[in-house]
Amino acid sequence: MLSRYRLGNGLRVYVLPDASAPVVSYQTWFRVGSRDEEPGKTGLAHMFEHLMFFGTAAHPTGAFDKLLEAQGAENNASTWTDWTQYHENLPKSALPLAIKLESDRMANLKLTPAEWAREREVVRNERSQSVDDDVYGAASEQLWSLAFAKHPYGWPTIGWAKDIEGYTREDCLRFYRRWYAPNNATLVIVGDVDEADVLTRVRDAYGGLRPASIERGETPAAPRLLKTRRKTLTKPTPTAKLLMGYRAPGMLDPDNTVLGVLRELLTGGLSGRLTRAMTREDELASMVYASAAPFREGTLFEIFADLRDGVSVAAAEARVERELLRLVKEPVSKTELDKVRHQAELSFLTSMETAAGKAEQIGFYDSVLNDPSEVFVRADAYRTMTPADVQRVAQRLFDGRARVVVEVQPAVKTASGKAKTKRAQAAARSTTRTRRGELS
Repeated sequence: MLSRYRLGNGLRVYVLPDASAPVVSYQTWFRVGSRDEEPGKTGLAHMFEHLMFFGTAAHPTGAFDKLLEAQGAENNASTWTDWTQYHENLPKSALPLAIKLESDRMANLKLTPAEWAREREVVRNERSQSVDDDVYGAASEQLWSLAFAKHPYGWPTIGWAKDIEGYTREDCLRFYRRWYAPNNATLVIVGDVDEADVLTRVRDAYGGLRPASIERGETPAAPRLLKTRRKTLTKPTPTAKLLMGYRAPGMLDPDNTVLGVLRELLTGGLSGRLTRAMTREDELASMVYASAAPFREGTLFEIFADLRDGVSVAAAEARVERELLRLVKEPVSKTELDKVRHQAELSFLTSMETAAGKAEQIGFYDSVLNDPSEVFVRADAYRTMTPADVQRVAQRLFDGRARVVVEVQPAVKTASGKAKTKRAQAAARSTTRTRRGELS
């Protein structure tokens, strides 16, 4: 049974004893992500995730990993729009060490100028590899920027390159002092633990930490997308790619649950409608998938297609739209919906099999929706969903709505060695030059 506690300094604590294996998942969730940043300082949440692995006065740089690894523990961290998470999956005997190390770095992190500068270079290289030099990473970044413009969801979690260049050490320390405080954090401890013992250790380690004065305004609503926006990228890729995005409800909206069903209906396995149409029937793409990021305030229903050689983006886009409009006009059958619901329920149950999986669900729903029990609300929503619900949300998203489109065209070498896209070559042979990739 999940138990909830709150220390006097505001720290939230969830404990779920599970003696099925002699292991523990210890997770720390901070309610801060890229949506809490400011224009010109994007990427600080991700940058600070990196910096948290440096030292304190009690544990010099490198000691954190060495001490945990010596106990057989695995640790890592992640950042997204609404949260930053740190975790240790470890033998039960190593839990006191994790509590000691995590409470120490929550309040006592030291950033030498040399360490800070070195890690900024690491983040710059990470951006180069995962975005600038990655076809999908670059296209996805542009898709979200088109969809949300200056809204916080419109900038990448890793940050814009020019912002990373402009960080100062003081920017990072200010971010730490503002957000890394017990009243902005949640501990989740799941595994083979004694609840009373854990609470005593947590109280002793964290109880003396001072809360911060945190002023968080509501994220402003993103302006409506009134017209379809398009952009074309040229990348070293063998075939064209198509990304389409439709603005969709975030997790605060009950309709958000239906997005998972729409995703499964379209690209869930080989029988997904869009997968079957694009890859097997019309042979327009070698791969296609849909996704909807689980963001609090709003999201984007994305469709990505890796097109076959010689297939035009226009033809692929028309075929995708045709399949989406089918969901708008025709209710799905009960049989098809039941299949998707069962897949969603199986995925949920599988995610809860391990201590780490349980802890992640608790921490995520506490951080994003302030209530971990919401995970079961959503699970129940899958079971009670009707074909009419699916059609209604499809109409909300796809029925004549403006969208964002990013196409990626392959770069090819000319005799002079300069790169041209296949589209540009075709335009050069015609008398009319079209202009694509501009915001409307």
